[in-house]
Amino acid sequence: MTELQAGLGILVFIAIAWLLSEHRRSFPWRPVLAGLALQFGIAALLLNVPGMQHLFLWANEAVIALTDATQAGTTFVFGYIGGDEPPFATEGHGSTFVLAFQALPLILVLSALSALLFHWRILPLLIRGASRVLQRAFGIGGALGVGTASNVFLGMVESPLVIRPYLREMTRSELFALMAVGMATLAGTMLVLYATIINTALDNALGHLIVASLISLPAALLVATVMIPPTAPSTAGELLPEPEPASSSMDAITRGTLRGLELLLQIVALLIVVIALVALVNVMLGALPEVAGATLSLERMLGWVFAPLAWLMGIPWNEAVTAGSLLGVKTILNEMVAFLHLAELPRDALSARSELILIYALSGFANLGSLGILIGGLGALVPERRSEIVALGIRAIVAGTLATLMTGAVVGILHLPGV
Repeated sequence: MTELQAGLGILVFIAIAWLLSEHRRSFPWRPVLAGLALQFGIAALLLNVPGMQHLFLWANEAVIALTDATQAGTTFVFGYIGGDEPPFATEGHGSTFVLAFQALPLILVLSALSALLFHWRILPLLIRGASRVLQRAFGIGGALGVGTASNVFLGMVESPLVIRPYLREMTRSELFALMAVGMATLAGTMLVLYATIINTALDNALGHLIVASLISLPAALLVATVMIPPTAPSTAGELLPEPEPASSSMDAITRGTLRGLELLLQIVALLIVVIALVALVNVMLGALPEVAGATLSLERMLGWVFAPLAWLMGIPWNEAVTAGSLLGVKTILNEMVAFLHLAELPRDALSARSELILIYALSGFANLGSLGILIGGLGALVPERRSEIVALGIRAIVAGTLATLMTGAVVGILHLPGV
């Protein structure tokens, strides 16, 4: 029954994209069929083939190694606040865990490693390979192929940099697809951080988050092409070198660390403000009369709104409100807050299958905060198209959300081992 729900969900999500299309009479069958084929192909290969499960184990070991390495740095700089043994007795769960000094510094290490791998020409090689696959499957141009492929490795702000000269010439459909893919995937820097957050709720979390981004990429291209079908020839292009490449490995590490510091400070600031605003809204809602025997809260209200979408992914209705609440938190606030709430759920709140579907659906940047970052980054790269980028912003959030919901539905259809 749940597989039929998820199958219906995929059709509904595509139908919603078509209803929001700028050209409903022009339905892009090839991108839709290619997107579905790639989604199910990647998911079946990476989730059901026994040998591939070893990749998840290696990824989990990599998370542990990176976390331990980062803690060596944080304990040296911050002492017990950074994760070292406190010089006094502590009481209460989580009393010595400080997110900003123990988990978030992982961003600095990963940003530095990404810059180093780019300098060593390892990331460019992976980006070119992924770009060729996307160009052949979807029939898209080289500029969009490179831009979308780099999203998985670099993120939605950094990836347009590798095709900066082509942004001016890209069609409206291509520009929107680039924005949608940025909203539907998670950057490599954030993947490991989120894996450490949800590792208590899901074994081999990093492997699943990587697969989620890989599945959501073709889904985002599918949804974006349905919402804004191409009406002009695609833009050719290739991966370009950095305008000012690092002069050495140490220079690459330094630059990557400084870029990571900017991201870390942004995340800390956004978390403080977002969680404070949620608490403020809940205080105001708490003054209203109780509904169904409980105080109103933002999380409860979002759960009611997003519950049908959770059900369409294959989650049973008795768990749909809980799952819908997290989907709403992710969309209205951001995915980090949603992952933190997921990690705090009681063990019996969601079944293992529902939890896995939800994690795949949460793995994307489609929220209002990310939209501001995306508009600021893209607008700075191509200021003459800023007004068009702003106009496409909300549609990009919708496209990214639909893509991740499709990814959750794909996982809901598959019979996964151990779930």
